[in-house]
Amino acid sequence: MSAGIATLLIKRGNRGEDPSWSRFNIAYEPGQSVLDGLRRIRIEQDPTLAFRYSCINANACKECMLRLDGNVVYACTARLEPREMRLEPLANKPLIRDLVTEIAPPDERLATVLPGLRKDLAK
Repeated sequence: MSAGIATLLIKRGNRGEDPSWSRFNIAYEPGQSVLDGLRRIRIEQDPTLAFRYSCINANACKECMLRLDGNVVYACTARLEPREMRLEPLANKPLIRDLVTEIAPPDERLATVLPGLRKDLAK
């Protein structure tokens, strides 16, 4: 049984474009994370909503970082609440789209894709 409504006000847009805001109302269920709410929005309301995650409620991958009401949090551990919650991408990282930002410096991203291009830093 739902215990109310959670409203997620989400900053949207692509790099280099003026941002806009989208408001999504979802049934609030105690114990759910903000990531649970984002996943539900993408499944039930807007499949174009972009956000990043690799794990579910484990706080292991560090990919779901975003700003919630101005504070940096992990979406997988921040709790959904029956109120309006303002979600924005990280301010100190280049925007890709919606809540997705670049999380690694360019040389680290390249090293992940093409490991042979970087020298072993331990040597």
